[in-house]
Amino acid sequence: MKTEKEKMISGEYYIAGDPLLVKERRKAKNLLHRLNVTEYRLTKKAKEILTELIPNTGKSFYIEPPFHCDYGYNMICGDNVYFNVNCVVLDCAPVTIGSNVFFAPNVQIYTATHPLDAELRKTLENALPVSIGDDCWIGGNSVICPGVTIGKGCVIGAGSVVTKDIPDNSLAVGNPAKIIRKLNQESESKS
Repeated sequence: MKTEKEKMISGEYYIAGDPLLVKERRKAKNLLHRLNVTEYRLTKKAKEILTELIPNTGKSFYIEPPFHCDYGYNMICGDNVYFNVNCVVLDCAPVTIGSNVFFAPNVQIYTATHPLDAELRKTLENALPVSIGDDCWIGGNSVICPGVTIGKGCVIGAGSVVTKDIPDNSLAVGNPAKIIRKLNQESESKS
């Protein structure tokens, strides 16, 4: 029989009030408090807190506090990932972030979702993974919804709500986010 944590990570309905999950969220909140309040600047201690909170990161991983997440351990980040201030990652399911990805202020990534049925919603939730490819820039105040994949080389315009997958090398903006055009990475780098 699966644990509630195993159900959560695999996208099945689970009980968020499970004692182990509550304990793990509390641990993350304590680390976040230390990061956001006590170690507000990038210090050796702040790096230690980040490593404990989000152990699956590449080189040059940086967060501008304040930052919030549910667990931290469900975030998998490549090299050179930067979160500007006030970002939120509800990482009940895996959040996979490629290399060279930049998040502007107030970006929110949600994996948690709930049943539409009110009775089920009283006790159950589920989570769907989010994936962001290499070389992406996510504009300020954007929201990335559960189950979304953003391809490599994408730019998501400020204030966008991404509800569906975005293919590689796309500029997407709006609520809901729509692809405005394909990006030609080579032509821009030559100018």
